[in-house]
Amino acid sequence: MSIGNSPEDERPFEDVSDVSEEARPSVGTALRQARIAAGLTVDDVSTATRVRIAIVHAIEADNFAPCGGDVYARGHIRTLAKAVHVDPAPLLAQYDAAHGGRPAPTPAAPLFEAERIRPERRGPNWTAAMVAAIVVVVGFVGFTAFKGGSGDGDGKTQVAEGSTATTSAPAKPTPKSSKPADQKPAPSDSAIAAAPQDKVTVQVSAANGRSWISAKDHNGRMLFDGLLKKGESKTFQDSTKINLILGDAGAIQLYVNGKKIEDQFQPGAVERLTYTKGDPQVG
Repeated sequence: MSIGNSPEDERPFEDVSDVSEEARPSVGTALRQARIAAGLTVDDVSTATRVRIAIVHAIEADNFAPCGGDVYARGHIRTLAKAVHVDPAPLLAQYDAAHGGRPAPTPAAPLFEAERIRPERRGPNWTAAMVAAIVVVVGFVGFTAFKGGSGDGDGKTQVAEGSTATTSAPAKPTPKSSKPADQKPAPSDSAIAAAPQDKVTVQVSAANGRSWISAKDHNGRMLFDGLLKKGESKTFQDSTKINLILGDAGAIQLYVNGKKIEDQFQPGAVERLTYTKGDPQVG
């Protein structure tokens, strides 16, 4: 009977690294364990992060399909990790390793430029039409008055004086009417999201890609909750304030009370924003 090590005794030493790797929890499992350790329920996490309950359940089960893509999945992982008090960086690295690496950000400059150019095609056409109509009407009235009095010999002096006043009258409004056209060669970004002064108006445009968004009024009533596809936009209006959640803030362009918001949101970042009638000066 041999008292030496048998082949079976040596097996644990061969597979230590494999067992250690297998024992490492998945992203969803790690988030679920951290939530339970923090004494939080799924409802608690959903309320704190504004991530829907169904998505929280799916992520904890390592099902990232409901997120709508890698960019959104990474944003949700980061948000949930912070809510349950764990470092999101290792979880994101683990997710990237399992899903082909971190997604490359979409270049934003051409899309912003297209958004800026679009309103310039509207507005000036109406101004030019109004100016042309005023000039035609004033010229027609002056011509009719001059021609109507030219057949009366006794009234030539009066007609001459009257025609001088009449012809000088259209000369004055002509430069005035052209002045608004010179002052407004191109409408500002407010042409995209013009809003009354007594309300807050927010336009959300998916300029750089699709993004899940949520919008509520000042009473907490849901105005919209869903996926905004690339190129689509939604406009929300309330008497006091609009509360927004952007699933991928880097894909969104905002116009608040007729003004373009220049914040540099990062791709995949989840942003929670509130705008009032005084914004964007304070927003």
